[in-house]
Amino acid sequence: MGMVAALLAGCGEGDAADAGRGERIVMGMTDEVPATDPASGYDPGSWLVFNNVFQSLLSFPRGGTDPQPEAAEECAFTDGASRVFRCTLKEGLKFTSGNSLTSEDVKFSFERTLRIDDPDGPAVMLAGIDTIDTPDERTVVFRLDRPDATFPQKIASGAGSIVDHREYPSDRLRTDGEAVGSGVYKLDSYAEDEAVFSVNPDYTGPAEVRNSGMTMKLFHGDQEALKKAVESGEVDLAYRGLATDDIADLEASTGEDHGIEVVEGTSAEVHHLVFNTDHPVTGRLGVRKAVAYLLDRPALIRDVHRRTAEPLYSIVPAGITGHNTAFFDLYGDRPQPEKAEKALREEGITGKVELTLWATPARYGPATVGEFEEIARQLNASGLFEATVRSVELEQYEKDIDAGKYGVYVKGWVPDYPDPDNFTAPFFGEGNVLRNGYDAGRIAGELLPRTAAMTDRADTVEDFGEIQDIVARELPILPVWQGKQYAVAHQDVSGLEWTLDPSTVFRFWEIGKRGN
Repeated sequence: MGMVAALLAGCGEGDAADAGRGERIVMGMTDEVPATDPASGYDPGSWLVFNNVFQSLLSFPRGGTDPQPEAAEECAFTDGASRVFRCTLKEGLKFTSGNSLTSEDVKFSFERTLRIDDPDGPAVMLAGIDTIDTPDERTVVFRLDRPDATFPQKIASGAGSIVDHREYPSDRLRTDGEAVGSGVYKLDSYAEDEAVFSVNPDYTGPAEVRNSGMTMKLFHGDQEALKKAVESGEVDLAYRGLATDDIADLEASTGEDHGIEVVEGTSAEVHHLVFNTDHPVTGRLGVRKAVAYLLDRPALIRDVHRRTAEPLYSIVPAGITGHNTAFFDLYGDRPQPEKAEKALREEGITGKVELTLWATPARYGPATVGEFEEIARQLNASGLFEATVRSVELEQYEKDIDAGKYGVYVKGWVPDYPDPDNFTAPFFGEGNVLRNGYDAGRIAGELLPRTAAMTDRADTVEDFGEIQDIVARELPILPVWQGKQYAVAHQDVSGLEWTLDPSTVFRFWEIGKRGN
């Protein structure tokens, strides 16, 4: 369900005098904010801060996946090979420090992130940069070491945040909790339980501001406390952190006069079962096919996730260029025990398959263990499997995956940018994050490099379709669900529907209160 955006006075490009009209908004979330320095943060909480405090050369418009100019006046590839990317900055850009933002700051920001190379930071997204030239104060030229048509999307994300070179050390992280950017908001204070933002009157960009500031209260994983805060009016809205049952119950009761609404938006967050192709059990394709034939996604969504997610039938989620339904086409959407049994028998397996499903309790959502228990129940109901679930803490979980101990385990993915490349290259390209022993062959050697060179992303549809079809046949992973985004807010809050889209950018400036 959505809410009608209020037509409030705002500040867009050339309209800074209107900044700060409307009431201050108070939001709450259970996510942590580990970093206020964009060379470090690579998580939803930190990027929420970056997207509102810092400018990037480009940004994602509300509801869109094609980057638009932000700090830049224009950007384009200039070589026809997706390796030379040139941007011209707008005139008159200023940081909240009062200093001018020039090409020197852009070069400094990217080179600083790469130099620091923080293990919890986004340097990996910028690794394709070879050199950065600044022929004048308004021109930046990136030269890449390989074709990468997704580079504009990468720098439109939190990884592209521009910092003031006079305010940040070049070789280490800033640790004082302060932030100096040129974005829509200024970070006035940051403490353990609260961050306070005010509108930046010198902001120059496409955003139009519908409030006078944002106070962000942090509940550190305490879902019950966040629920009480939104019900009592301590916060105007809750984002990222309410329990699935709470969201479902609130959605079911929206007809009552409780003064609270649930706002649903699209999301490209996904959950997969990952199969270790070197494992003695899941290394056998017939076992993987049997699991695929038995997985009942609709029941899982209904009984565990209370319809707060959608069944996912491919590695590229719905709403992203090139999405298809390869797994639906091959394995259907309801259990097919006869086909599962046939797959096992063709593999030479006649008895029950003993299989352990491995999860970790918090990293991929609080419902993960319940989700795996339901999948195990589905497998066992067929009479073909003897499946159990084990859950371990994240540090041990990652070590055991690296050691190849698990046959099947969970991986969730929140995209860095809304392009099919971000749902394929990290899984099947060089140094992939799945660590499951899968030889991606033609995907890694031919299809991904070819798509990376296509600046018109519509031209990639055929190749990404083939990638999805190959993965469905060879089954190194099994897509389970695609998430939805939710915010729970009091009925006088407006504009949230413009903050919940596949770009994953939570736009403070779109949120206002009706009647102001």
